Amino acid sequence: MPLHTPMSDKRRFAVIILAAGQGTRMRSDTHKVLHPIAGRPLLLHLLDRVDALGADKRIVVLGKGRDQVEAAIVGHGVQVVVQAEQKGTGHAVQQAAETLAGYDGPVMILYGDTPFVETSTLRRMLDRLDGEDGPGIVVLASTPADPLRYGRIVLGEDDRIAKMVEYKDATEEERAVKLCNSGMMAVRAKDLFRWLGKVGNDNAAGEYYLPDIVNVAAAEGREAVVIEGDPYEAAGVNSRAELAHLELEWQRRRREQVLEDGATLIDPESVWFAYDTKLGRDVTVEPHVVFGPGVEVADGATIHAFSHIEGATIGLQASIGPFARIRPGTRLGAKAKVGNFVELKMAEVGEGAKVNHLSYVGDASIGAKANIGAGTITCNYDGFGKYRTTIGAGAFIGSNTALVAPVSVGDGAIVGAGSVITRDVEPDSLALERSEQKGIAGWARRFRERMTRKAAE
Repeated sequence: MPLHTPMSDKRRFAVIILAAGQGTRMRSDTHKVLHPIAGRPLLLHLLDRVDALGADKRIVVLGKGRDQVEAAIVGHGVQVVVQAEQKGTGHAVQQAAETLAGYDGPVMILYGDTPFVETSTLRRMLDRLDGEDGPGIVVLASTPADPLRYGRIVLGEDDRIAKMVEYKDATEEERAVKLCNSGMMAVRAKDLFRWLGKVGNDNAAGEYYLPDIVNVAAAEGREAVVIEGDPYEAAGVNSRAELAHLELEWQRRRREQVLEDGATLIDPESVWFAYDTKLGRDVTVEPHVVFGPGVEVADGATIHAFSHIEGATIGLQASIGPFARIRPGTRLGAKAKVGNFVELKMAEVGEGAKVNHLSYVGDASIGAKANIGAGTITCNYDGFGKYRTTIGAGAFIGSNTALVAPVSVGDGAIVGAGSVITRDVEPDSLALERSEQKGIAGWARRFRERMTRKAAE
């Protein structure tokens, strides 16, 4: 497996990510770790953080639904091992023993449904494991406002662990302890699998608990210590409700970061970001805007209310909406304007160009300072293939025009309103396609009289 080079320091370690749980509380055909927050699966959020630190080996332990997860992590340099029977977290980790045969460095044990542990926290755990006093195990803990049914950690002197206990096996006194076990830990491989071999399953669930290696290590005179992190980092997802609450917290933190970085959110709580949304300085986002994945907005742009943007690049001081939908593959140039009830898809909109009202522009290139009239449609699909429309710089497309692709409108050309354009339009020319307007004098008056008499009969 290739070495993943860390961003800020180089160190050798392996990661085991546990993702074999059935996730029955999600009540979903989708594997639990593939449910998204901010448009990205939980497991991939976690892998992003691991990638930022770097690892010699990355192993994911899977069980039911493994095909789904394997498809999602193709290309991420991850090895998969299988826990065929669900016998607890200790048993799950043991499935990675063969893959790590001959490796004696640090191992980080993480959870695929606990996606937001910070890279800096993982680094702290590894640093503590390498500390002068040489602890056997480093456990990530937190103190959530409501400890719920998390396992508890009873501390001894300083950061030393006196006892770890699962909630279901804890006494009332132990349940009163607020320091909770996240399940994440760092331990050297040569110790990990030896200690796991000594873990029993004499507990309420009849499972092999990973935290029990703390007691096994203590019997050898090896101490376990705690690194405490933000409860957000230790928050896991076991139900739709927990998924929704974690999404809300992610969005809250992202909004705060956006404001700190120099963008304006008129109503922060109504704006929803994707995991990779990028906003420049002095960007203004009005209420009820949704960003899907793959959006980058340059400095000074304005996104008006009730717009949806995905997979698009928005240029300097561009303006979008209100009620605009910008779909993947779209690029807006500087000072371009996309108005209300406009949909763009795979569209290149040049600098200063305008698509103001009630239009669909798909698979198209629009030149600088071109003007697209209300109700214009690029007819890009014939039921079998997609075709492209090209509109030159400074061209003017009249309202209610249908451009039947493939077709080109030259620079500076004008297309009259209500036209159906099926052939290329030369630069600086006028293109019209309409039936001749006719007028019949007195027809409307005679029609009204006839209908009035009929209604009276």
